[in-house]
Amino acid sequence: MTTMMRGFTRRLGRTDWGVLVIALALVLCGLVMVYSATYHLPMMGWTDVTGPTYYLVRQLRFVALGLMALFVCWAIDYRHYKRIAIPILVVTVAMLGVMALVGRWVQMVRGGAGGQVVLYGAIQPSELAKVGAIVYIAIWLEANRERLRSFSMGTWPFALLLGIMAGLIGLQPDLSTAILLVATACAVFFVAGADMKHFVLLLLAGALVTVIAVMFLGYGSDRLGIWLEGPMSDPLDKGYQMIQALQALSSGGFLGVGLGQSGQKMYLGRFTHTDFIYSILAEEFGFVGAVVVIALYALWLWRGLEIAKRAPDMYGRLLAVGIVSWVVFQATLSIAVATNSSPVTGTVLPFISYGGSSLVTTLASVGILLNISRAGPKGPQGATR
Repeated sequence: MTTMMRGFTRRLGRTDWGVLVIALALVLCGLVMVYSATYHLPMMGWTDVTGPTYYLVRQLRFVALGLMALFVCWAIDYRHYKRIAIPILVVTVAMLGVMALVGRWVQMVRGGAGGQVVLYGAIQPSELAKVGAIVYIAIWLEANRERLRSFSMGTWPFALLLGIMAGLIGLQPDLSTAILLVATACAVFFVAGADMKHFVLLLLAGALVTVIAVMFLGYGSDRLGIWLEGPMSDPLDKGYQMIQALQALSSGGFLGVGLGQSGQKMYLGRFTHTDFIYSILAEEFGFVGAVVVIALYALWLWRGLEIAKRAPDMYGRLLAVGIVSWVVFQATLSIAVATNSSPVTGTVLPFISYGGSSLVTTLASVGILLNISRAGPKGPQGATR
């Protein structure tokens, strides 16, 4: 028993606590902003919101579930996932396939209106499947590293695997999640040692497929059009949300209007605490608050890449890079949407935006990172080396 306790203590000492502290700081910021962005909704006549703390209480439940998932993933040796690689792939593809069928059915019922498949108001199965996809991609790339520089034996099978997963997500339709998965997988592919010519070819193929999906399959073509033309070209309809988001950014100034004092949240409706929560944060805390949040993500990226760098094996390195890339790419896209640097995509801000599956899966991924960090050697300051 004493030996086991000593081993457990040594592993805790190797854990990179920085990545956990930063994640919890972002979650706390999210709780504050979810309440600030939604407490007024009952006063505006929202009959499905039972009180000013309605969304805060629900978000607290998601945080509790997410922390449970974090501790479970923290306790499970990340190398165990390799033993169930095929079940992970089967479950992931099956879940994505079912959600693609459901998504197309919903589209037909709505007469062509699309949208992500959401269960119980906050659970997106594509978010859950994304974790399985990243885990399996890391396993596959580590097992096939020697063949990655061969197009027929390495790049092509990888592109086919990624295309199936991203295609099923896109069919829901959920193009933003599909793009994020492709971007994340490409980052892992690069770190695994891909041939640069093949890597560039994969990026170009992904960009081409995205353009085709947007322009010819009706995926967000209206959003792309209004972004290219500018929101003022249709201020009362397609450009309305973006105009309000930009107004929130400009109203915040340097120090912001104060917590809970946002005026633009009255006009963003159900997107205030999800897609455009960064705009409300920037309005209430100003340029300083907006930069602090970006700095927290930058710090999280740094600690995550340090974990990847010091992972004891290539599989741990690829898995860590996949998790870090996923969160950072998603945060970048969400902030880009809020600042009109990208068309509206329906992407939430990791750790901060309201949502069940996004928060739970993101916190679970932090647990996996912590497990990878404690498997590595210890540095002089207690951080992993």
